[in-house]
Amino acid sequence: MAITRDIIPATRGKALRLSAGEAVKVINTHGAQVVDTWAFCVEDLSHHMSMEHTRVENGRLMPAVGQTLFTNRREPILVLEEDTSPGIHDTLMAACDRWRYEHLGCTEYHRNCADNMVEAMAGIGLEAAYVPQPLNLFMHIPINGDFTLTQGEPLTKPGDYVTLRAARDCYVVFSACPQDITPINGAGRKPTEAHIEVAG
Repeated sequence: MAITRDIIPATRGKALRLSAGEAVKVINTHGAQVVDTWAFCVEDLSHHMSMEHTRVENGRLMPAVGQTLFTNRREPILVLEEDTSPGIHDTLMAACDRWRYEHLGCTEYHRNCADNMVEAMAGIGLEAAYVPQPLNLFMHIPINGDFTLTQGEPLTKPGDYVTLRAARDCYVVFSACPQDITPINGAGRKPTEAHIEVAG
């Protein structure tokens, strides 16, 4: 089986096409990097992976190994086939964008996951009408007893990975989250690259 390895550069995005049955392994190379993840149906970009629909269909806050990720039309698009991390992935938080960084005090442009998604898709000739809420792989957002949310540090270790298998032909888009103000990417607040491997 041929395996193709590629990099998601730190603070940047990467997009690729998967055929039904192919799988992509997302590797947390340094152990503390969040990877925002989107998936779009090849035949219609308005038909895409949806966290709110996935939560309903699975009856779970975050997907577990063997569970399916569903679209906004409640159809399967990806399956979480393997996960060597502690299994903590966020399905609540919107992708960071320029407005998020303005709220955090940035007065100049800051790279962000929303723009990374748009740029990565443009790199393979695609244009999405909007940025759906991603599956935030490796992101740790504890829900406290009073229902507040904490921007936690990832619980992963270097080399932890998840494998996502395509249930249909789709485009998958990743962003190595640029967040360096909160500890979302670890106590050092230093975004790093991640890696992907695609296998049939």
